[in-house]
Amino acid sequence: MMGSESDAPPPPSSTPLDWKFSQVFGERAAGEEVQEVDIISAIEFNKSGSHLATGDRGGRVVLFERTDVKDNSTRKDLENSDYTVSHHPEFRYKTEFQSHEPEFDYLKSLEIEEKINKIKWCQTANGALFLLSTNDKTIKFWKVQEKKIKKISETNLDASNVKSNGFGPGLSLPNGDFSFPAGGFGSLRLPVVVSSQETNLVANCRRVYAHAHDYHINSISTNSDGETFISADDLRINLWNLEISSQSFNIVDVKPPNMEDLTEVITSAEFHPINCNTLAYSSSKGSIRLVDLRQSALCDNHFQLFEEHEAPGSRSFFTEIIASISDIKFSKDGRHILSRDYMTLKLWDINMNSGPVATFPVHEYLRPKLCDLYENDSIFDKFECCQSGDGSRVATGSYSNLFRVFESGSKEATTLEASRNPMRRQVPTPAKPVRSLPSITRVVGRRGTEAQVTDANGNSYDFTTKLLHLAWHPTENLIACAAANSLYMYYA
Repeated sequence: MMGSESDAPPPPSSTPLDWKFSQVFGERAAGEEVQEVDIISAIEFNKSGSHLATGDRGGRVVLFERTDVKDNSTRKDLENSDYTVSHHPEFRYKTEFQSHEPEFDYLKSLEIEEKINKIKWCQTANGALFLLSTNDKTIKFWKVQEKKIKKISETNLDASNVKSNGFGPGLSLPNGDFSFPAGGFGSLRLPVVVSSQETNLVANCRRVYAHAHDYHINSISTNSDGETFISADDLRINLWNLEISSQSFNIVDVKPPNMEDLTEVITSAEFHPINCNTLAYSSSKGSIRLVDLRQSALCDNHFQLFEEHEAPGSRSFFTEIIASISDIKFSKDGRHILSRDYMTLKLWDINMNSGPVATFPVHEYLRPKLCDLYENDSIFDKFECCQSGDGSRVATGSYSNLFRVFESGSKEATTLEASRNPMRRQVPTPAKPVRSLPSITRVVGRRGTEAQVTDANGNSYDFTTKLLHLAWHPTENLIACAAANSLYMYYA
């Protein structure tokens, strides 16, 4: 069903790319305090890469559009242009709108924050942009389009003709009595609405998909059929029709009859990019399941399971915590799945469930510090991952506002910092993590753990600045990533 290609990973890339700074939006000055509501919580390119959307903790969605590519360029224009492979891409701010507001669930006495968890683009139509955005409980379907601004004609009275009737431009009437002279005003005209050439971007919420999740929504994914999408929380995945907001179908339910028997939860879910009947979801135990919507109405039985079995004797208190998958992404052709757990990126071939075809260590130097990371809750951070359009490279974030780009077939990473000088923090991957000797009494007796750690090369890392969200342009080597409230873009 998935094709009969060979079970080989994408071919390794020849040389690492030379990444350069492209743009930054929302850059803060040195020492400037970041407002919680301004911190970016979601990033997504649309299918063509011509638009980029970000969501923040304040419930706002901001749209950017690409300006350096002409859609109507002739072949001669393209041949005469000086565009190269490393052409500097440019985006500009397009518009923003308030997607979600803070709410309160009176039945559960629960505050529902406005933070945008995920954004997904839908198919465009008639020049309008469509996208889905979600917070913890409610999904909204937005339409953004340009509309001509309509204005009322400037004056109702032509001042040049009024004077001939004995009245000035201000129409000051004798005795304050509004009486018309015999024959009336020849120049009096009713106000009319006229369309100007100016346009304004308007965002309209077309539908609201609510009251379908008891737990926090962690994923939404649009289907290749252009008609349906899924939403996933900790225990259930629901299937929606874009046109129908009043009902959804529960297609995956991992909730046990007795909640005390609960051993794993759903952490991420995504539709296959080509096969509209196939979707994948990951779990807190580090497994990925492929399900087929054609098999049954309730897809509790998977047809493919991907998991990596731990080495004998390697299990510890933290094994299951760091194995939890925080994000999965299908490759553009649907052949591979990229997953991110706390310590690594893994690339899986959907035709081969014996293990990942590639494993990329993200921050191995943190392994001796897992106890500290557990104490300050950093071990529960959920990092996203992304893959280049041709499948030859993968990327994910880390601490100190760093992100790493791996060439397929190589465990060596290019480390970049989300700043105007991305290459200033080049971190060679240590051959062996340095073994520290943490004192158990020191760790247990202290709640305020250090916010920094040093690796084998002497580089220090700050746990308070983490790069969780990033996205790769669908056709070019362009990465957008979020560092607090700032959106950085890099190209190669």
